[in-house]
Amino acid sequence: MEEISVNTNSRIEMLDITSQLRSAISNSGIQEGVCTVYCPHTTAAITINENADPDVTADMLRKLSNMVPAYENYQHSEGNSDAHIKSTLVGNSAQIIILNGTLLLGTWQGIYFCEFDGPRTRTVWVSIT
Repeated sequence: MEEISVNTNSRIEMLDITSQLRSAISNSGIQEGVCTVYCPHTTAAITINENADPDVTADMLRKLSNMVPAYENYQHSEGNSDAHIKSTLVGNSAQIIILNGTLLLGTWQGIYFCEFDGPRTRTVWVSIT
């Protein structure tokens, strides 16, 4: 298992962590298997989506914020209920096939850490089997 540290700069943002995952796979020496990426935070998430056009992540964050506004009549007293909901909607993990020592991703795909309650220093756990 490997641990990746992610520093976020905004309350909500999506950071492409594909290169860090590729490094972890390279360091493991595994040629064929599965890479599991897991986020142990209740106000952040992991997703796979297009990494060619930054407008895609901007659109995703805007739509999530429209669907789940930051300030509503939430009962949770910490003021981050929207982040918990967004994290649940997106999900906390992804699994990607490893073939020939590399992530088997589509042409336009990247793996993203999604911050919904930043800025913070976060952790991503990576298991390569």
